[in-house]
Amino acid sequence: MKQLVKLLPFLLSAFLVGSPLFAQPTDDYAAKIDSLIQTTSPRSFNGVILITQKGKTKYAKAYGYADFEQKIPLTIKDNFRIQSNSKQVTAVLILKEVEKGKIDLHSPIRKYFPEIQQTWADTVTVHQLLNFSAGIAEIDQPLVFRPGTDFLYSVIAYTMLGNILEKVTGKTYIQAANNLFKELKMHNTFCYEEAKNHNRVVRGYTSSKSGFKISNVPMTEKERLDFIPAGGIISNVEDLHKWDTKLHHGQILKPENYQLMTTYTIMAQHEAHGPEKIGYGYGVRISDKTSIKHIGHSGKGLGSASIKLYFPEKDVDMIVLENQYSEDSSLHYYFEIKIREIVMNSSLVR
Repeated sequence: MKQLVKLLPFLLSAFLVGSPLFAQPTDDYAAKIDSLIQTTSPRSFNGVILITQKGKTKYAKAYGYADFEQKIPLTIKDNFRIQSNSKQVTAVLILKEVEKGKIDLHSPIRKYFPEIQQTWADTVTVHQLLNFSAGIAEIDQPLVFRPGTDFLYSVIAYTMLGNILEKVTGKTYIQAANNLFKELKMHNTFCYEEAKNHNRVVRGYTSSKSGFKISNVPMTEKERLDFIPAGGIISNVEDLHKWDTKLHHGQILKPENYQLMTTYTIMAQHEAHGPEKIGYGYGVRISDKTSIKHIGHSGKGLGSASIKLYFPEKDVDMIVLENQYSEDSSLHYYFEIKIREIVMNSSLVR
């Protein structure tokens, strides 16, 4: 009897903690994101967010303006410049030609560029262009390092990949990419063409403490075309979710080529993906040393910022697109980083 009396406080405590009155707080990732995007310091959020789990929407919100001058609100269906998230599209297009036997990942690129004067064309491979380990700073300059030994992120590597694609397919990059989007039923995704599509894209802004101003980076026609394989694709969160679902569920590439895309031999650090070095595959970053594995990429510039992450163990997809680019470089990915942290500490992936 005495032992029972001693145990009563513990039994009562266990009962109360398990009762509705003392239930553990539910995961409030949605409330945390809501609170975050309404803050204005150190900068304002202006964009759209889509988070899904096993294909079901867990969070979807548009916040801010598609056009500040006309005060037109953003919607979840709006199209954005996805910038460097374009690179994984180029990587997939290359790998689809690998599947057809038209591209060899490990042949020297001299095979595709006989006109290059530099001798490094005899040693650099398509594989090294894809994972930025080629060391090419400029076409007419020596390499920055021996191919395969380091990481150098640049537009030029993916411009060259776009050129290779055109050489082996006989199509322009725009034709090849747009055909793939049509095949995947990504009806709001396309390569940016100034005169043709410009009113299908939300306006891009540069943000500062004084507010938002239209971002205008002049490009020649050649510069624009060269940029498309590296950062010139337009899409929205719904289409990008289709892309992630089909890519990571084996509906675009053969398993062996998906494995090539998401395996790495080189590592690099990037502010949007955390302080540590993580792997770089083909147009995607692979974080597999952290507690929660994720695969994805970020993009910024021309009045936009974005991040797109897929968490394979829980089939969670996180996409954030903004039509603003901060003048303060330390704030480029401020909200993208914070949202990533909220998701990684939520019940969605744990």
